[in-house]
Amino acid sequence: MAEDEGRGGSLALRPKGGYTNNGFVQSEDSPSTVAPADCSLPVLAPPAALDLGQPYAGMPKEVLLQFSGRTCYRLPRELLFWLTVASVLALTAATAATIVLSPRCLDWWQDGPMYQIYPRSFRDSDGDGDGDLPGVLEKLDYLASLHVKTLWLTSFYKSPLKDFRHGVEDFREVDPMFGTMRDFEDLVAAVHDRGLKLIMDFIPNHTSDRHAWFQLSRNRTGKYSSYYIWHNCTQDGGTVPPNNWLSVYGNSSWHFDPVRNQCYFHQFTSQQPDLNFRSPHVQEEMSDILRFWLSKGVDGFSLNSVKFLLEAQHLRDEPQVYRNQSPDTVTQYSELYHDFTTTQVGLHDLVRSFRQTLDQQSREPGRYRFLGTEASGESVDSTMMYYGQPFVQEADFPFNSLLSSLDTPSGGQVSHAIMTWLQNMPEGKWPNWMTGSPEQARISSRLGKEYVNLMNLLVFTLPGTPITYYGEEIGMGDTEAISLNETYDKSTLFAKAPMQWDNSSNAGFSGGVQAWLPPADDYLTVNVDAQKMQPGSALRFYQELGQLRAGELLLSRGWFCPVVAQGPSVAFVRELPGMDRALLVVGHFGEPTTLNLQALVPGLPAHVRVRLSTSPAMQGQKVDTAAIPLTLGVGLLLDYATSTLLHRDPALSHSCFMASHACYSPMLGILHRSC
Repeated sequence: MAEDEGRGGSLALRPKGGYTNNGFVQSEDSPSTVAPADCSLPVLAPPAALDLGQPYAGMPKEVLLQFSGRTCYRLPRELLFWLTVASVLALTAATAATIVLSPRCLDWWQDGPMYQIYPRSFRDSDGDGDGDLPGVLEKLDYLASLHVKTLWLTSFYKSPLKDFRHGVEDFREVDPMFGTMRDFEDLVAAVHDRGLKLIMDFIPNHTSDRHAWFQLSRNRTGKYSSYYIWHNCTQDGGTVPPNNWLSVYGNSSWHFDPVRNQCYFHQFTSQQPDLNFRSPHVQEEMSDILRFWLSKGVDGFSLNSVKFLLEAQHLRDEPQVYRNQSPDTVTQYSELYHDFTTTQVGLHDLVRSFRQTLDQQSREPGRYRFLGTEASGESVDSTMMYYGQPFVQEADFPFNSLLSSLDTPSGGQVSHAIMTWLQNMPEGKWPNWMTGSPEQARISSRLGKEYVNLMNLLVFTLPGTPITYYGEEIGMGDTEAISLNETYDKSTLFAKAPMQWDNSSNAGFSGGVQAWLPPADDYLTVNVDAQKMQPGSALRFYQELGQLRAGELLLSRGWFCPVVAQGPSVAFVRELPGMDRALLVVGHFGEPTTLNLQALVPGLPAHVRVRLSTSPAMQGQKVDTAAIPLTLGVGLLLDYATSTLLHRDPALSHSCFMASHACYSPMLGILHRSC
């Protein structure tokens, strides 16, 4: 029993001294319940009066605050706070510095070559003899293999066959010759799936006389009455033009319409009446048409016949080139100064309005809409005005036809064409270079087959966007003169020969009996199939150029400094501050010779490597820079190490050019502007 009592006694409650566990004590503000006197435990001195020692779990707020004030806890806390503040400030400053010092990124229309396609001559998918949009879709993989970034389609609007489809019957329809609107939508989707862009011709100056607007205008129907330029021209029972203005194709630019009993104005053929751009209704119609095609996914436009958009309202005669010539014999366009029918006051307001329409559709990231303007036949000063003003943008660039209009192979002429554009272009704008177009003879027919690779080398290594007309990548020539049952300026037919895909009938362009034009005579050997497997072919060389430009920072962002600009040769250097190497491009248009570049290029080593050459035998070889061997049509791309920058040389800096100033940081591997 004593043992049981001992065990039972151990279970009895015995008062013990101890600390109060304040974690279970209600707040002073809360109502408290007083325990009965016989059940209460003895409470000793409050914790604040004790030596707390080390922190313990379950500390109340009052105790925790006493510990947090100790130096060993306060200093790390304050240190972490100020480190956080400093880090935020440093990151903010670094972000701001990166934004300020980083050069502007190249947009898609600057980042790679453009490829111009004349759809009727590119690929016939249904065997009717005419190229079409599904035919372009068939060849997208081929186009991607060229490393081009943008496809440029010339006119495919619904149109009668007048002046190469430039007289549009309906701006919102695809001509049945080329397919359907669904075909176009499929093409746009496929182009974008391959990471490419698509731009198209826009021809706002005139329409076809079959256009619904013209039919309404000739009947004086509502607002359409003033959509075209009409004037009285009947006198004494006959027709007398209001003035001496001439059509581009010759003879009077006024044509009598018996329905309206007035004459309408046409800058081109009589079946292509000019629109009246002084009418706000016409301007709004054209903006709506742009929006329509943008909604279809088009990435930009080439604005054609821009200088003809406005005419003087006073109808005064234009001055004659030859003052002594009898006015009655003045019938050719070249016999007048066109002071009142081209580049009138207000023209650039129209171009800016087109730009604003495109800008409204360019707000999504990566969806900038491009605008280029055709400016052939205009003076250099007039052409440069299409770039716009420093804070008022117009075209991204006017298309540069200086190289594509050269008809004599000469290093001096090529250099002159290059420097004419670069020295007259407004600061901060972007250049471009074309080697051909539908209206000009091809390189091999205009300059000679031996210059095809050289011209492609030049435009791919110059600063700016290279633009290739279909077939120039294989060195196609012009077709022979033929007769057609269509109204055309026959002189511009030659460069529109069907694309030469292989050596089969119709050069693989069409499976039909006959193509709308015959291929050039050399299609048996000059075709895609023959060249894609042939080392050193024009096609293989073009593909190498495309690949080189896509991966070479010196070509896309570097300085351009000409070092040889006279005689039969042309040479220039591409360099970039921060890079320990440079590229030297050499082209030769004359008889075989040697060229001493060591005396012309400071810092050029005695021997350099040929990175790319139009002559396969020279590729990868080292050449003596004091005596570089040059033959007719040879082009060289030399890669060499250097620390000497030509654009900082007082003797050369005045002729050097850079579109967007940038330097390279080899440590960080980035571009910056703090040069």
